[in-house]
Amino acid sequence: MDERKRDSIVAYLRRRMAEFGIEPEDIATSIAADQERLRAVRFRDASGNTWDGKGATPQWVVQATSAGQSLDHFATDAAATRESGRPAGADWRNDPFAGTRLATNRSVEAA
Repeated sequence: MDERKRDSIVAYLRRRMAEFGIEPEDIATSIAADQERLRAVRFRDASGNTWDGKGATPQWVVQATSAGQSLDHFATDAAATRESGRPAGADWRNDPFAGTRLATNRSVEAA
């Protein structure tokens, strides 16, 4: 991106922030909260569904575990490191749900 275009975008964003009363600290706080939320994710499936392991178990986890899949299969690297002390990511090559209804992305089907 050339310098002129960058400066133009920055000026536009500053005008819009002033218009809505948004301070740079507000943006920094929001970004930090988003990053914390993403760090809290403990389980993720191939479709991008996530769960922090707290509260009611989401339907995608219930379906997968009812079909015989281990919850450890969906553990993110951060969760595996926290629980076992060593990193262990999911191995999607041996995914028993590949090509089944459980592996389909509903947002793609609706389109």
